[in-house]
Amino acid sequence: MPLLGVIGGSGLYDMQDLDISDTLKVDTPYGPPSGSYRIGRFAGMEAAFLPRHGASHRLQPHKINYRANLWGFRELGVRRVVSVCATGGINAGVPPGSIVLPDQIIDLTSGRMSTFYDGDEVVHVDFTEPFCPDLRDRVRTASEAAGVPVIPSGVYICVNGPRLETAAEIRTFGAWGADLVGMTLMPEAALARELEMCFTCIAVVTNFAAGIAARKLTVQEVLDTMKTTEGKLRSLLAKLLSADLRSPRCACRQSLKEARL
Repeated sequence: MPLLGVIGGSGLYDMQDLDISDTLKVDTPYGPPSGSYRIGRFAGMEAAFLPRHGASHRLQPHKINYRANLWGFRELGVRRVVSVCATGGINAGVPPGSIVLPDQIIDLTSGRMSTFYDGDEVVHVDFTEPFCPDLRDRVRTASEAAGVPVIPSGVYICVNGPRLETAAEIRTFGAWGADLVGMTLMPEAALARELEMCFTCIAVVTNFAAGIAARKLTVQEVLDTMKTTEGKLRSLLAKLLSADLRSPRCACRQSLKEARL
């Protein structure tokens, strides 16, 4: 049973150090996930990997079946998930190439299936801390052990896309306190909470957001920066998986305890 699930974002379509033992297509009540789950050993521990946009990056952010992706991990026995995201930098002090462990989210998405409870049952999960504090702490510890510098906190604002933002929008987001902008972390994080899974994000700043740098934004810049950070991400994940992840020190697995009406 995989101890950890890894969701790969733009530019991270595989885990080169994952010794794959199986590739599984999982059927879910919510339709198909983004692709097959690659199961294998990484740094001596079993992990499951899924590219969020599909192996050939065929899925736009608003078309990703987030519910199926998270449900599929759970079907495989995964209870702890690390989401790798490519983001734009709003905070000028967080330049491209930075790796950030966000601790808060602002959600501006719409039209996405954002809950497993869209029937008669009413559930309101607490989302004061959108990321598992224990898993975030373990990622931070792994980064220190790997010698990979990370920024230990930040606010991620999630927009619908697929277009990039205007300079005026980015100025507004910055005034709200956002440090990063991306298109995929919601409803992913909230769905993990509804499934009582430990979930955290490793955000790579691939470019300055609109208006922060005086140049046109390009997709190639995103892919190039992700490529340069790939080795750091592998080292960080290797240290994370070499640690004991079997005894979480958090309340994620009781997220529904007082959430039902």
